[in-house]
Amino acid sequence: QLQLVESGGGLVQPGGSVRLSCVASGFTLQYYAIGWFRQAPGKEREGVACISSSGDNTKYTDSVKGRFTISRDNAKNTVYLQMNVLEPEDTAVYYCAAADSSYRCWLRGDYDYWGQGTQVTVSS
Repeated sequence: QLQLVESGGGLVQPGGSVRLSCVASGFTLQYYAIGWFRQAPGKEREGVACISSSGDNTKYTDSVKGRFTISRDNAKNTVYLQMNVLEPEDTAVYYCAAADSSYRCWLRGDYDYWGQGTQVTVSS
């Protein structure tokens, strides 16, 4: 009933760009902070970016600063992750997650809803 669905992943060459989308169904995204996380093979899931419910506050992990941009369109119940200048190290399954109460950006346990993930593969 309450779902987040990611899309936009795929195969991209190094230096390329993709835009991931996260669409909410069954609830209104307007009142939720959103985080993007990723998990590479053999690695722990890590936070990539997060955005406050209003969109006024964003955070990024150091490895993606200057390359990735998180944004939201509450009217469309959608959050985006624009990914530029992609590197092979960005290869991972990317997940969006929503927090409906006080949260800490990088703390996975603070998020209430999770999407199924979308694969991003950066390779030549």
